[in-house]
Amino acid sequence: MEVAENTGFVYEFGTFALDPKERTLYSNGVPLHLPAKEFETLVLLVENNGKALSKEEMISAIWQDAFVEEGNLAKQISKLRKIINTNGNQFIETMPKHGYRFSADLRRAIVKAPTESNGELPIVVEDPPTNMALQPAKRRPSGRLWIVGLLAVAILVIGGVSWLFLIPADPQRIRSVAVLPLRNLDRADDRKFLSAGITDSLITRLGSLKSIVVRPIGSVRSFQNEDGVDAVAAGRTLKVDAVLDASIQESAGRVRINARLLDTATGEQIWSQTFDGFLTNIFDLHDRLAEHVAIAVAPELTSDERRLLAKRFTTNAAAHEAYVKGRYFWNRRTGNDLKEAIKYFTEAIEKDPAYALAYVGLADANVLLADYAAAPVKESYEKARDAAQKALELDEGLAEAHTSLAYVKMYYYWDWAGAENGYRRALELNPNYATAHQWYSEYLTAMGRFDEALAEIRRAREIDPLSPVVNAGETWILYFAHRYDDAIAHGKKLIETNPEFAEIHEYLKRCYDQKGMYSDAITSRQMRRKLAGFDAAETTAVSNAAAATSHEQYWRARLEQELEDIKTEKPATFDLAEIYSQLGDRDKAFEWLEKAVDERLYTVMYLKVAPNLDPLRSDPRFSNFLQRVGLPN
Repeated sequence: MEVAENTGFVYEFGTFALDPKERTLYSNGVPLHLPAKEFETLVLLVENNGKALSKEEMISAIWQDAFVEEGNLAKQISKLRKIINTNGNQFIETMPKHGYRFSADLRRAIVKAPTESNGELPIVVEDPPTNMALQPAKRRPSGRLWIVGLLAVAILVIGGVSWLFLIPADPQRIRSVAVLPLRNLDRADDRKFLSAGITDSLITRLGSLKSIVVRPIGSVRSFQNEDGVDAVAAGRTLKVDAVLDASIQESAGRVRINARLLDTATGEQIWSQTFDGFLTNIFDLHDRLAEHVAIAVAPELTSDERRLLAKRFTTNAAAHEAYVKGRYFWNRRTGNDLKEAIKYFTEAIEKDPAYALAYVGLADANVLLADYAAAPVKESYEKARDAAQKALELDEGLAEAHTSLAYVKMYYYWDWAGAENGYRRALELNPNYATAHQWYSEYLTAMGRFDEALAEIRRAREIDPLSPVVNAGETWILYFAHRYDDAIAHGKKLIETNPEFAEIHEYLKRCYDQKGMYSDAITSRQMRRKLAGFDAAETTAVSNAAAATSHEQYWRARLEQELEDIKTEKPATFDLAEIYSQLGDRDKAFEWLEKAVDERLYTVMYLKVAPNLDPLRSDPRFSNFLQRVGLPN
C-alpha cells in the first residue's frame, strides 16, 4: 500500500493512541507529551508488539552510540508503566533475564490530511478484517490530528460489563491450548483458590471441545507460583499452539479478569479481553470467560460444544471452592493429602448434593488412598465405586465419572468387560481426556494387547506431555511386553526431566532385574524407596544383591531383604510371589500369590503378563489363578 507524504500512522491500544509523526501519546483524546527518550522507548516497544526485546537491543536502538547503563532503560520503562499500565492492563512486560515486551491488542491506522470539501479526516486501515467498523475522525480544535474510529472492536455493555475481543486471522491452526493458572494480582492467600477455581473451571469447560486439546490442570499447575513467568515460553514448554495468560483482581466484592491469548510460535497476541463481575455471581464470569476464549480458538463451535461450554456443574460457590481445594490436595499424591482431599470433596457434596464432579473427586481420592496403602483396600474401593456410580446417576455424560468407575472395575472387581466399556464410553464423550487414555492403556497392558496400549499412552502423552505418570506409562508397558532395552531407554529419558518421580525408578528396577543388571537394579530400588518415604538403608542383603554375579545370588539376597522388611512394613505379597517364582520355589510362590489375590492387590491385574511369573506359567495352578481373576490363559 502506497502512502502519501501527508499520511501518517497512528497506533491504538486500550484507551491510548500513539502518533509517531507528531511525537505525541494520547489518552482518551488528551495529549500527553513525553520526554524524548521515554517516547522513543515506547515507539520501539509498540512497533515490536508481541516480540521480546533484549535490554541490549533496546539500549542500542534508543541511545545508539552513547554509553548508558541498564538502569537508564529501567527508569524509562518504570515511567512508562505508570502512564500506560492502568485499569489492570499490563502492556509492558518484563522478560526475566532478557528484557521487555509490549503486548496489546494493537491497531494501526493510516491518517490522511483532511479534504477541502468536508474537512474530515478519513481513516484507512491496512488489510482490515471483516466486520471491522470504520468511522471518520474529526479535526481536533487545536489542529492536531485525533482518531475516534473504532477499529476491530465490538463494544458491548451487559450489566455494566464491557468487553473487547478479536477473532484470530487463522484460528484453524490452533489445535492445542494451555490455560496458565490465573495470576492473583492481590497476592492475598485467602483468594488463591478464587484464581485456582476459575482456572480449573476454564480447563474443564474448554476440555469439552473436541476440535482442540487443552492441557490438564496437573500440567499447568507447575507455573502457578512463578513470578514473572514468560507465558509464551511456558506455552512452548507445554507444547501448545496457543497459551492463555490471565490475571485476576478482587476488591470489595468486584472481580476483574484481564485475559489474552498468545501464539507460542511467534509470541504475537491473538486475542485479548477484560471481564468484570461480582463475587456473588462468579459463575456468570466463568461462563463469559469460557465462551469468549472458546470463540477465539475455535470460532465454529457445534451446538453440542456450545451446550457443554455453558454447562454448570454447580451453582454453589462454596461447593465449587471446596471441590477446587480437594483437587489441589489430590494432585499432591501423599496419604495425608489424599485424606485432606476427601474431606474437601465431602464438604463440596454436603453443600451441593447434586455436584457430580465432586463425587468423581471422591472416587479418585479413595482409589489412590488404597493404592498408596494409606487405607484398607476393600473399604476404599467400595467407597470409590459408590461415588463414581452416584456421579453417573447425576450426569451420565460425564467422561470423568465413566473413567473413575472403569478404574474401580479394572483394579478391584476384575470386571474386564465393564472396565473396557467404561473407558470406551469416556473417550467417546471426551477424546481429549488424558487420564482415560492412560488408564485404558493399563487395562490393555493387562490383557496383553501391547500395541494398543502403547497407542493409548502415547495419545495421553500428546494431550499431557509434562505429566511424569503419563510419561512413565510407556516404560511400564514396554516392561510387560518384555521389551526391556526400549523400556530402559525411555525410562532414562524421563529421569532426566523428573528425577524425583519415585515410580519410574521402580519400573526401571524391574527391567534391570530381567537384564541381569543387578547393581543398577538395586540403585533403582534404593532410590524409589527413598523418594517414596521408605527406609533405604544399605543392609548386608542389599549390598549382596548389588554385588551378585548370578541369578541365584541376586534373588536370594532380594528375598532376605524382603523378609526383613515385612517385620516393620506391610508384606509386599505380589513381590514375594515374584521372588519365589524366580528362585524356582513354586509352592512358596503360589502361597504368596494366594495372599495377593485375597487382598485384591492392584498388581494382580497384571497376572497374565508379569515377566517375573513366567516360570509358573506351565503349572496347572497358574491357570487356576487366571480363571479366578477372570483373565484368559
